[in-house]
Amino acid sequence: MKVINLGQTGFLEAHEIQLDLVKKVSLGISENALLLTEHRPCITIGRRGSRDNILSPEQHLRSQGIEIFDADRGGDVTYHGPGQLVAYPIFKLENEARDIHGFLRFLEEVGRHFLAQYSVTAEERPGLRGVWVSGKKIGSIGIGVKKWVTYHGIAINLNTDLTPFSFIRPCGIDGVEVSSLKNILGSRGLDIEDAKDKLRTSFKEVPFLAEAVCTD
Repeated sequence: MKVINLGQTGFLEAHEIQLDLVKKVSLGISENALLLTEHRPCITIGRRGSRDNILSPEQHLRSQGIEIFDADRGGDVTYHGPGQLVAYPIFKLENEARDIHGFLRFLEEVGRHFLAQYSVTAEERPGLRGVWVSGKKIGSIGIGVKKWVTYHGIAINLNTDLTPFSFIRPCGIDGVEVSSLKNILGSRGLDIEDAKDKLRTSFKEVPFLAEAVCTD
């Protein structure tokens, strides 16, 4: 697995990079890749999502520098912005790893493993995807799959300004509260590059799919 640190990107820019890698991985001319990035402010809507879950007028969002994009991933509406660590695994699922629901569970476990490196215990919420701490959502998950190669992935709030989450109905579910690792730890801020190293470690150490997709 090669790890590519993209720095801060626009959503569409990162999406183009993903699709190029998906094609190369599916053809066997590139190894599995893990893209790490922060996005400039945007709201994305998954394939089954609804614009009704965007609660603020588009004009107001644009005045805040927030763009809106339709995304070819599962899930509903979410927000991306600086201080949020986004990981896009471009992994070819083969043999026993050809299990989409299993891969989603794998991403959730990656999120829990990542938080454990900060001594934070995440919880499962039956029937709800994502990574949760004390009843609040800290990580969102949504993927796409082409020819058994994954893209999109997991976004974890580190130092994220949480205000824009009030402009949407996260996950399309009423009453969802959102938090960040900074708030949970009561810290002044987290080192994003250190967090990327920790997330890379989680992708390599979480069992089940680790051997199938994360070999060096």
